[in-house]
Amino acid sequence: MRVKSSGVIANPEAPLPEPVETHPDAGWLVRLRWGALVGQALLVIGVERGMGLRLPLFALLGLVSLGLVTQGALHLWLHRGGGLSARGLFLVLSFDSLLLTLLLALSGGPFNPFSIFLLVNLALGAILLPARSSWTLVAFSLLLFGGLFFLPEDALAGLQLPGHAELMSLHLQGMWVASAAAACFIVYFVQRITRALDAHAAALAGARRTRANHERIRGLATLAAGTAHELSTPLSTIAVASAELVHLLGPHAAADPRLAPALSDAALIREQVRRCREVLQQLADDAGHPLGEALELVALGPCLQEALEPLPDAARVQVAEGAPWSLQLPAPRRALVRSLRSLLKNALQATPEGQEVRLSVRQDGDVVHLELQDRGAGMPPEVLQRAFEPFFSTRAPGEGMGLGLYLARGLAEELGGSLSLGSAEGEGTRARLTLPIAGSARTQAPHEEVA
Repeated sequence: MRVKSSGVIANPEAPLPEPVETHPDAGWLVRLRWGALVGQALLVIGVERGMGLRLPLFALLGLVSLGLVTQGALHLWLHRGGGLSARGLFLVLSFDSLLLTLLLALSGGPFNPFSIFLLVNLALGAILLPARSSWTLVAFSLLLFGGLFFLPEDALAGLQLPGHAELMSLHLQGMWVASAAAACFIVYFVQRITRALDAHAAALAGARRTRANHERIRGLATLAAGTAHELSTPLSTIAVASAELVHLLGPHAAADPRLAPALSDAALIREQVRRCREVLQQLADDAGHPLGEALELVALGPCLQEALEPLPDAARVQVAEGAPWSLQLPAPRRALVRSLRSLLKNALQATPEGQEVRLSVRQDGDVVHLELQDRGAGMPPEVLQRAFEPFFSTRAPGEGMGLGLYLARGLAEELGGSLSLGSAEGEGTRARLTLPIAGSARTQAPHEEVA
């Protein structure tokens, strides 16, 4: 099936879109910089007020304010949909290194223990930037830090302490605080990167499973279509020959009783040929290949009735009163009927003989919800987790291909809806099928033919 939608990949062979220019880590990197700038401002004020050091407070806060201004501009740029490329990220990290170096130059130079935060910036660049940009950032940061050793002595005049011992004690205490803060930043950053990599790996594995499932179903559909094509010619020949026999024998069968069995056999052949064609069509449908079916407006009630007709226990389906059967749904009729029949069949097979399956239908805005509750034993969590996997079935071999739920959910998502299962052992299983109705916002976009 191929329906234009964001829910399911319509063509598994289609090339993947080009990567966007925006760096995937831009959002939380911006939040990290907010925290760093606010921490710098609080640290400057705390050291100057609480430790008795005479620092150029206004100059330091002016540098922090410059960082806040650039940070606000970056936040606004990203919020309005602007991109942050690898080059842009390099410029941001380079600016952070420069800003931190200027703050160090006004507050102790190379003696300031918070120079360790240059390593935090380099760790960010090592993971987020390409190799060449990372090494460029390393060289730039080393040049900046090396420049601190050439500061004139009067640049440190604000650090007026009674003696070298007190200054060394203060430096060691600052190293402890700076190391703790840097460790927190690095651990936070590495954890975020690890989670992002795990999520990416899981998404990639899911995409590979989806592609593999598409390949398996496409192979099955190709086999079904090929079988139908190969058998269509001999079946057509048999149908034509049996029709000719009926035409030739019909006028003479009444006069010659010996021709009656031959006429009956010819009619039986025609009926069996029709049945073979239906089986081939059903095989193609079960393989997810509905043979060129297009979208159309279908009424919910007749589709449900058609889905119930071939089921032997259809009388056990109890439909709630007041169902909006006249609702029009934009859907491929045969595929929708097949999906409804699959859900009903599953519920009937799970429900013990003599008990009913409850079906409720209600409209909620621009969608319709169909809820099917069986009276079975329910699904254990490990089965419920795999229920939508293709070719997964808990039935005995030969009783199903394990594609019903997979194809039903695929159709629902392609049409802009959803299919979910809820189950608890001993309490049965509830299936909820949600579909958009005609005229809703979800059905305004043009659809392709289901091919």
